[in-house]
Formats: sequence, C-alpha cells, structure tokens
Amino acid sequence: MSSLRVDRRSLRVRLLAWLSGIALVVTGMTWLLHGILLNDLARDFLGARLEREAAHAIEQLRRDDRVSAGVLESASRGFQVFHHLYVLRLGDDLSASDPRWQVALQPLLEASRDALTEVREDGQHLLVFRQAFVLNGERGVLLIGEDFSQVEAGLHRLHGWVGGIAAAVLVMLVALNLLAVNRGLIPLSRLRDQLGELRRGERERLSPDVPSELDGLVVQLNHFMDEIDARLQRSRDSVANLSHALKTPLAAVTQVLRGNRPIDATRRRRLLERLDAVHAQLDAELRRSRIAGPHAGRMTELSRDSERLIEMFRSLYPDKRFTLSLPAQRDLRVAIDSQDLSEMLGIVLDNAGKWATREVHCRLRLEQGLTILIEDDGPGVAEADMARLGQRGTRLDERRPGYGLGLAILHQLLTRYAGRVDFAPSPLGGLRVEITVPVGASLA
Repeated sequence: MSSLRVDRRSLRVRLLAWLSGIALVVTGMTWLLHGILLNDLARDFLGARLEREAAHAIEQLRRDDRVSAGVLESASRGFQVFHHLYVLRLGDDLSASDPRWQVALQPLLEASRDALTEVREDGQHLLVFRQAFVLNGERGVLLIGEDFSQVEAGLHRLHGWVGGIAAAVLVMLVALNLLAVNRGLIPLSRLRDQLGELRRGERERLSPDVPSELDGLVVQLNHFMDEIDARLQRSRDSVANLSHALKTPLAAVTQVLRGNRPIDATRRRRLLERLDAVHAQLDAELRRSRIAGPHAGRMTELSRDSERLIEMFRSLYPDKRFTLSLPAQRDLRVAIDSQDLSEMLGIVLDNAGKWATREVHCRLRLEQGLTILIEDDGPGVAEADMARLGQRGTRLDERRPGYGLGLAILHQLLTRYAGRVDFAPSPLGGLRVEITVPVGASLA
C-alpha cells in the first residue's frame, strides 16, 4: 500500500491533478452542453417543419370547397406513415387522424396563443404545433404533431457515442498533460542535479541557463553562496589576524616563563602589558561576534537591528551615552544583509565608543539610499591623517587597544555594496563618519 501512496507535496502531482481536473470539467461541461444543444436543435428543427406543414394544410383548406374533415382524411395515412397526427376544429366540427388524441389534446384546442408544445401521453413524447385560422368566416384551430420519442432515442444514442469519444479525448488529454508536466519539470531536475554537484564540490555556482521563472531563484542562490564565501574569507582573515597578533606576545611570555632569570617588578609589568594586549584582542574578536547577533544573514529590519546594536554598545561602554535617530517609518527593511550592516555599524560604533569622552550620536536616513552618520566627542583625527584611515594595519594612536583592521574591513564591506565612507571633523569635537549605501527599502 505504501508504494501506491501519492505524494501530495509533489509539484508534478499537483500540476497533473489541476490540469486533469480542468480537462475533466471542460470535457464534462462540453458533453452536457452538447446534449442540451442537440436536443434543442432537434426540437427547433421539427417545430419549424410542423409549422410549415400547418401552414400548408390550412392553405389546402382554403383552396378546397370540400368538407374540412374529408380534405385532411386523404392525408391521414401520410400522417401515420411519417409518425404525424392532426386534430382539426372548424366551427363545431372536430376531426382527428386518431380519435384518441381528440381528448388528450383538448387543452391545446382551448389555448389562447399559437406555439410549439411538448406533450407526454401514454409513454409517448409528442411535439405539437397549434395554429389558429379563419375559414369562410368560421374560426378554426389546427394541431399538427409528431412523435418525438424515436428522434429522442436517436439523439440519446448519438449523445452516448459523443460521451465515449469525450472520455477517450479526456484520457488522451491526461496523458498529454503528464507528458507536458514531465517535460516542463526537466529544468527543476537539472537544478536539483546542480545542487547535488554543488554539495559534492563538483561545481562552484549554479548555471544561469534556466527558464526565466527560475532566474530569481538561481540569482538568489548564487548570491547566497557569494555571501557564504565572503563571510568564510572574512572569518579566515580574522583568524589569521588574531593568530598573527597573539603569536608575538604569547611567544614573549612563554620565553620569559621558561627562562632562568628571576621575574622582577619590571618584567612582571611587561608580562602583564602583553597579556593585557592579548586580552584586548580576544575581547575585540568576541565583540565582533556579538555584533553579528542572532539575525545574521537576513534582510535588515532597520529599526530592530540598529536598536539592538545601540543597546549592546551601551552595555559595553556604560560610561558613554549612545543616542540613535531613525527614519519616521519604523517598519522599514533595506536590501542589505543584516550581518553586513551590523558589522558596518559595529565597527564605527566600537571605534567611537573607545575614543568618545561622553557622547556618541548615530543617525540613519533613507533618501536615495541608506546613509549612516556617526559622531563622537573624542579627540578626533588630524586633517593630515584623515586619508590614512581605513588602511589595513594602520593605527593612528597606540593609546587604545586594537590592530587597525576594523576600518579596512568596513571598506571591504562597502565595496560589495558599491558604497563609500567619508571622514570629517565632528561638530562635537571628535570624528564624523558618514557611510552611504545605495540600497532600496521596503515596508516590513
């Protein structure tokens, strides 16, 4: 039984079910309409013929001076041969091709208007046309009818044949739908194979040669893999930088501890300075991991992510006052990776927190793109040194812990988004950093 179980989550099954259902509805509706229209067409055709026959019979009555019953009596056998009947009332005279119909059709003789009427009597289905007329000053009514049962039986047989043909067409449509669905899903199978090759390391990116409906998916997947590669590279660079930064002080401490010279106060102070530098570097790396936060890798929700960072730096630098100014619309999302924005903001806020005396102001604007403005009231940077900011490994002041890598990483991140960063003196007295990223925004 398990082998016959249908996978309802399968796209192939869903498409085939929808297409087959639509084909069934269309075929069934067509078959039903065929039966209705065929019956109406036959009824209208026979009704028109009965109307012509009634007009012809009345014309015969007007041309012949014989008694009306005798006029139609000669044609009664013809009526019987062609499954026709007639009932004629002219003045007080009443005649019929078959006497039993005089009673059955009496209501039609008393009717007020001429029309085609269906009559069912003794298992027979009749079409009867009523025609009123005036002959030699006398009012008359002529009823001419035809047995519709045999025609109806023929129509039912024809309708049954059409139903069989419709069923065969439906089966053929289902088979063609299955073929079309299988052919249409081939690009998805190729994409699945490419993902398998990607997982096994046999390819680096997905091929863009896909149907236009899959363009967005392939572009996003390739972009996601670019993001992963970039983060992996940044992690490797960070580990390499940390290893290089820790190697020298740890080697120096190890050499002192292994030596035979006594550790006096001066050497102890130097050891503590080196260990403090190691601790500061480890603290900086841990801080960067905290900056990434739990929402890394998602589209940035501007208010939530920036407020989270500000709260974190308020706890890291409790003696500094961090203020945040956001756009009026609170539920804005920007097309930039949450981790990347957190790193951009975190690098600059961390530097501002180190150097600020009391105040750090952060303001975010959305105009042509995202603009981030961060100012502090620290000692600032000399005009001659502004151009050196962001150079890898460059530190303009050795009084604070660090290795001159943060602003270099900021430049790398901004390059990926075609953004830029500008440095200038702040009205607060410290440094003013303006980051511009040309990305769009939308409501969350």
